[in-house]
Amino acid sequence: MFIPLFYDPLTIIAMFLAYFIGYIALLLIASTIAPRVASKLTNKLSLYTSMFIAGALVIIGGLSAIYVIGYLLVAGLGLPVEFLATIVLFAIIMNVFSYLFTPYMINIMYGAKRDPELQRIVDEVARRSGFNRSPKAVVVEGPPNAFAYGNFLTGRYVAVTTGMLQLVDREELEAVIGHELGHHKHRDMAVLLFMGIIPSILYYLGLTMIRLGLLGSVSSSRERRGESSLIFVAIGIAAIIITVILQILIFAFSRLREYYADAHGAKVAGVKNMQRSLAKLHIYYSSVDEHREFISNSKLKTLFIYALMEAVGNPYISYYRRPWRIRGNIDHVIESLKKQKVNPITEILSTHPPIPKRLAFLDTIARGEESLG
Repeated sequence: MFIPLFYDPLTIIAMFLAYFIGYIALLLIASTIAPRVASKLTNKLSLYTSMFIAGALVIIGGLSAIYVIGYLLVAGLGLPVEFLATIVLFAIIMNVFSYLFTPYMINIMYGAKRDPELQRIVDEVARRSGFNRSPKAVVVEGPPNAFAYGNFLTGRYVAVTTGMLQLVDREELEAVIGHELGHHKHRDMAVLLFMGIIPSILYYLGLTMIRLGLLGSVSSSRERRGESSLIFVAIGIAAIIITVILQILIFAFSRLREYYADAHGAKVAGVKNMQRSLAKLHIYYSSVDEHREFISNSKLKTLFIYALMEAVGNPYISYYRRPWRIRGNIDHVIESLKKQKVNPITEILSTHPPIPKRLAFLDTIARGEESLG
């Protein structure tokens, strides 16, 4: 009964659409809660302990949930193992496909161009970081920002926008590049890919169970209709609830990795230079009003070194070159920013830790309270 149902073309199309629409909604919900989870962890524990706890909860909790739900469906309800294997395979393929082909799409859509001078700087910072082979350095048009991407198939990239090259000096640029190299060194793209597969499996499993339950209520005999349908729907809802919880933890884990990358930038270029680059980014986006509105439309903002809900640099938008300078001593500005209170609503809706907290975290590195990444 179940295998033909799953392979029905209309069912497959409906599930594909439901998967994408539902998963986007799921990510939006999770992203509003995750910052608080990350904040609670880092306020009480060290960075490394916080990352370990968040990662372990996702992996152990997620795999345990998949095992329990799979056991109930196979041993309790008699679903064939092949059916569950198909769901798992589909979720893995979707995530791996995205991981492998996203760098090609970024290069095309951003118009990434190799830059010899930037490559020399990346090579120098990579040498200090202990890389055997430097990532490829590319420049993209856009307001100040930088991001890391790539995989074993496309190679690793460090992208810096034209706006960033104008905003920071050489030492600060090295700190920014060190931050992005930190993402590569810590294998953040691969780590988050692996972690993301777990909630994907649970989400798609839950979606399928709910659909089977609803269809069963129509096709089953009246005697069996209520019991079997409720069991399938209940299992499906449980799987989706667990998915939301896991995704919240993954978002929190991702935010913690930003602190980790900041630590690496401080290691290769100095704490002050890392702080100055972050402060300049924050001041820029607090001053240039026309770029703030694009944050809600930025689909890849989790890649950027700076991506708050209130203000973000998006390489998709036009950037008009114009002189822009910070008034006053940047170090005095940094001290002022550290004392700034973070708007709770802004923090809840952000994909990155707030700049005041990132600056304060770098102070703990300078004092030796946290290890360098």
